[in-house]
Amino acid sequence: MITTTQYHAILDALEQVLPFTQPADVCLSRLFREQKKLGARDRAAIAETVFGLLRALPKLEWVAGAYAGPRMWLLCYLSAVEKRNLKELATIFNEEQLERAKQWKATDWSTAPLNVRAGLPLWVVEALQAEGRSEDDVIALGTAMLSAAPLDLRVNLLKAKRDAVLGALSEGDFKTEATPYSPWGLRLAGKPALNKHPLFLDGSIEVQDEGSQLLALLTGAKRGQMVADFCAGAGGKTLAIGAMMQNTGRLYAFDISEKRLANLKPRLARSGLSNVQPQLLASEHDQKVKRLAGKMDAVLVDAPCSGLGTLRRNPDLKYRQSAQSVAELNAKQGSILASAARLVKTGGRLVYATCSVLQIENQAIVDAFLAAHPEFELLDARELLARDKIDIPLDGPLLQLDPRQHGTDGFFAAVMQKKG
Repeated sequence: MITTTQYHAILDALEQVLPFTQPADVCLSRLFREQKKLGARDRAAIAETVFGLLRALPKLEWVAGAYAGPRMWLLCYLSAVEKRNLKELATIFNEEQLERAKQWKATDWSTAPLNVRAGLPLWVVEALQAEGRSEDDVIALGTAMLSAAPLDLRVNLLKAKRDAVLGALSEGDFKTEATPYSPWGLRLAGKPALNKHPLFLDGSIEVQDEGSQLLALLTGAKRGQMVADFCAGAGGKTLAIGAMMQNTGRLYAFDISEKRLANLKPRLARSGLSNVQPQLLASEHDQKVKRLAGKMDAVLVDAPCSGLGTLRRNPDLKYRQSAQSVAELNAKQGSILASAARLVKTGGRLVYATCSVLQIENQAIVDAFLAAHPEFELLDARELLARDKIDIPLDGPLLQLDPRQHGTDGFFAAVMQKKG
């Protein structure tokens, strides 16, 4: 049952989130800092309701109207989507509103437009259909993105063994299992707080989606090599690659954001890695890149993208992106990939990756790159993963993960090699 305190805090949060000028989690963090009287149970209920409403917003706009606003969308969410008992809502909504909620609760969703049934904005559905996806496929993908994502961890093999960490977490009343594909991964039930757990503090575990772990694995990074994470961000894949290299060789963590690289520092300190060199770039054409041309055994390009593969975690992304913003990203993705490719030595590996499910950000970028760079050839991700005894269902040589089939976020990767 939503209390009056939670109700007002939810409305405050929605007022900040719904303009979609900032990420929803940033808005919620700010709200919780400002409203210090909210307890842990309140915060959990508020966050769960806000994120649930964001996932269901296409449905709410269809039923309650595109301009109904936070209060009526919340009522619609609780009645039509959550199917709450209307008596429970009587303390926070008036009789007229509850009468409307009674009508909404009887909504026949089968009559809704495709984008509403899929829980996706119209522009995303149009992009998926332009790829040739069927209505059933669009609905299945969209529906899979409506569930909350599990909490995945990567065990830092420099500091611990997966079985030992699994045992320790299970003994600590965490419901934990090994991930089906990543040899380093663990999956936890629920959303337990781990930031003060001894295994987190000593760098034995990092929070990282299993799909993201597989992207790092596709670099094939080995001891003593020179490797670059070209868009390192806060460094989750950097740390995974560093562990693959067993803290030897040289690993460059490039990014154009000083703030993102700053967020890598505490994680790097916990990890025990000393082979990582964070490097701030002015752009993908920075002189630092030119000086390292042709020297890398492997380069990972986790390109800036729409993030539509992470909608389970970031449901607001589908409203903060548009067909136009994706088109702008496409130009940047092609430019970044071409620049990063200059780093790869003969026989070296180039991995282009995104957390998107759109072909225009994925295969289309790779096809254009290979057409313009005949010195690179596409490798089969299935064969590369099989070498690490990972048997994962894929439709072809490209890695395309989605929550329906693989239980991961929606990741894409293409592995290319520079011909000898």
